[in-house]
Amino acid sequence: MNADAPFADLPIEFVGSFPDPTHQLNPAQPEIGFLGRSNVGKSSLMNALVGRKIAKTSATPGKTQLLNVFRFPQFYFLDLPGYGYARASAANRTGFRRLVEAVIRRREQLAGVVWLLDIRHPPSRDDLTIRQLLGGAEVPAVLALTKADKLSRARQLAARALRSEEIAVAESELVVTSSTAGTGLDQLAARILGLVRN
Repeated sequence: MNADAPFADLPIEFVGSFPDPTHQLNPAQPEIGFLGRSNVGKSSLMNALVGRKIAKTSATPGKTQLLNVFRFPQFYFLDLPGYGYARASAANRTGFRRLVEAVIRRREQLAGVVWLLDIRHPPSRDDLTIRQLLGGAEVPAVLALTKADKLSRARQLAARALRSEEIAVAESELVVTSSTAGTGLDQLAARILGLVRN
């Protein structure tokens, strides 16, 4: 356990894995969804925020296939399936997309999402589809650029500017993160708490 992680001191309970995107949680409290393309580092970033392994990481993308729920004292984390995994069957890809879309459109307690993009790469077609979905549903999003440790500081700044332009959001809206180096975790946690409190 990493005691320096932003949420390390909070008790966490794994509630369960659910195929139904509208599964009701008890007690009802604000929910924060985590979503991103397969292999973007979603599980690693969640684990880094809490300082322990709660989400499964794997060398094989596409491990998360259900709505995985973790309960904190005043909010929930919803671990959503990664999208865009080419090796998944067409039926599975469609199922993952429907689950993600239903969570975004239909969960009444959804306070916002943490949307992960790999800082090194332009947004994919699937990423841009998610961008439209979030905008259409008017769901607040915190944008986390992952895997920053793979780039030098100068290249991080350049990539951040490019990603900002490509998805048409201000650079100030993008949180540069690294689950390995701990970059941006405190800033990301603060933005998550801001969503929970709104």
